[in-house]
Amino acid sequence: MSKPRILHISTAHSPHDPRLVYRVMPSLAPYYELIALLPNVPKSGLPGIRCISLPFFRRVITRFLVSHPRVLWHALRLRPTLLHLYDPELLPVARLIQLLLGIPVIYEVHENLHKKADLKALNQGRLVVWFFRQFDAMAQRRFWLIFTEHGYLSTYTRLRYPSVVVYNFPSLSFLEPYQRPYQPDPAQPRLFYIGWLSLERAFDTLVAGLAQWSQSQPDFRVHLFGERTFSDTTMQQLPGFRQIASKLIFHGYTSQREALPYAEHALAGLALLKPVGDYPESYTTKMFEYMALGLPVITADFPLYRDVVERHGCGFCIAPDSPAQLADALTYLTHHPAEARAMGERGRQAVARYYNWETEARKLRSFYRQVLGNSPDS
Repeated sequence: MSKPRILHISTAHSPHDPRLVYRVMPSLAPYYELIALLPNVPKSGLPGIRCISLPFFRRVITRFLVSHPRVLWHALRLRPTLLHLYDPELLPVARLIQLLLGIPVIYEVHENLHKKADLKALNQGRLVVWFFRQFDAMAQRRFWLIFTEHGYLSTYTRLRYPSVVVYNFPSLSFLEPYQRPYQPDPAQPRLFYIGWLSLERAFDTLVAGLAQWSQSQPDFRVHLFGERTFSDTTMQQLPGFRQIASKLIFHGYTSQREALPYAEHALAGLALLKPVGDYPESYTTKMFEYMALGLPVITADFPLYRDVVERHGCGFCIAPDSPAQLADALTYLTHHPAEARAMGERGRQAVARYYNWETEARKLRSFYRQVLGNSPDS
C-alpha cells in the first residue's frame, strides 16, 4: 500500500531551516511520501525527502508573482493527499489548491503576526498586512493549524478544526554530536549566538554590555550566526561598538551543522530579546539549544523564560535593556567556573527530560493521523 503523499511548501524559509529540515520533515519521512518545495535547495537535497527547488526573492510581492504560480503548478501536477505550508503569504494559493484538489491543508504558525503587524508593515507594506489579516481569518475557518507556541492560542480563538501546539524544542539526536564537556578558555572566553540579529533582539544591549565587560575582561570573542537586519552604519553608531568591534565575529546565516561546532568551549549562550510583539509569550528556541549543549544561558527577564531558567538553575534572566546586568552575568560566569559548569549540566538534563523534539514529534505524528484519518505506526 502506497504512503500518503504530503507536500511541504515554503517560499520564505531556507533549506537549512532547523525546524523544517532537521525536525518536522525527518519526523514524518518514515511514514509518508514527503515532497518539499523550498527555495534554493542544494543539489544534495535532503535525506529521505524528494525536494523541488524554488527561486528565492526577498520581497513578498515578487514571491507572489513568480514563486506562487510555480507552487500552484507543482501542486496540481503532484496531486498530494495533504498540503503543509509554513508561510502566511501562501494562504491564498493554498486555498486555491484546496478548492481544486479537495485536500486538507495544514498551516503551521511560526509567529503571531497579529502582534507584529506594525513591525512587518515597515518592511512589507500595509497592504500586505491587510491581506494577511483577511486570509488568516480564512485559514482559521478552512485549514488545520499547528502552533509553535501556546501563547498564540489567545489570538487564534475561532478555529473550525482541532489544532495542536508543537513546540520548537531541540532534537537531542541532532545535537548529540555537538555536545562537549563544558571547558571555556579562561584567558579568552568565547560567547555563542545563533539566530536573527536585530535591535528587537537586543543587539544594542549586547554591544553595550560587552563593552562594559571588556573593562574587566579585555580579551574575548563572540561568534554570531545569523542574518543582520540593520545596516553597518546603524551598528557602528551603537554605544560601545567601536570598543569591542574587533571581538565580534559575524558568520552570517549558515546551517546549524556549520554553526554548532563553535559552541564548543563557549562560556555562555546568548538569547536576549526585547518585549516586542509576541516575544514575551514565545519561547526562544536557541535558549533550549544552548541548554542541550550544556551552556549556561543568558536570556530576557520574561516570566515565561524565568519559569525555565530559574526553575532549573541553568543561567540568568536579565532586563533586555540593561547592559550592566549582562556584564554582571558574564563576570559571574568567569569568576565561578564550577557553578557555570553546574548550570550547563542542569540545563542539559532539563532539555533531556522536558524540552526536547522527540516528545513534540509524537504530537506532530498524532495530529497528522487525526487530519488524514489513518494510523501509520508512530
